Amino acid sequence: MTPTEPLARGTAGPAAVRPPLPVKMVIAGGFGVGKTTTVGSISEIEPLTTEASITEVAAGVDDLTHTPRKTTTTVALDFGCITIDPTLKLYLFGTPGQERFGFMWDDIVEGAVGGLVIVDTRRLDDCYAAVDYFEHKDIPFAVAVNAFDGKVEHSLDEVRWALDVSDGVPVVVFDARERGSVRDALLVVLELALARTEQ
Repeated sequence: MTPTEPLARGTAGPAAVRPPLPVKMVIAGGFGVGKTTTVGSISEIEPLTTEASITEVAAGVDDLTHTPRKTTTTVALDFGCITIDPTLKLYLFGTPGQERFGFMWDDIVEGAVGGLVIVDTRRLDDCYAAVDYFEHKDIPFAVAVNAFDGKVEHSLDEVRWALDVSDGVPVVVFDARERGSVRDALLVVLELALARTEQ
């Protein structure tokens, strides 16, 4: 075939590029641990958020002790995406942190390859529900300790012990405000999910 001849029907030209594979990942954790910040830090599009103002009634239910400047909260989900490489595009779904919105989790998590459970070491008990959920559903997940003010209150070994997660669950430190740090945490989950498919 010469350069001027048309390609045969049904064949792809040399410039044909396959779109990246869409992959869903869930960002979970307790109230105010940094889920919305995580999605916003890494997303290549303007993230979709469902933030609502914290009312006096909600403030009486949600513990604002460690997040006194927090004025809004996610009431449905956060959404963003990031192209990891030409073959893979990651779609991020952040869950609401309050237990009263737990009924939405099954819908949000459906089809996800894995999850990133964000932890604030000042209040580890806030993330137990997320850890239990992923363990119960047998979905690969990693625990990401958010370094609030650039530090964590406990060592990773102490966090692992407190959460009672198996050795197969990675526990890492990250900064939800830093794009590169968020990327590295997400890659840990992707590697975990890939290893699961190869078993």
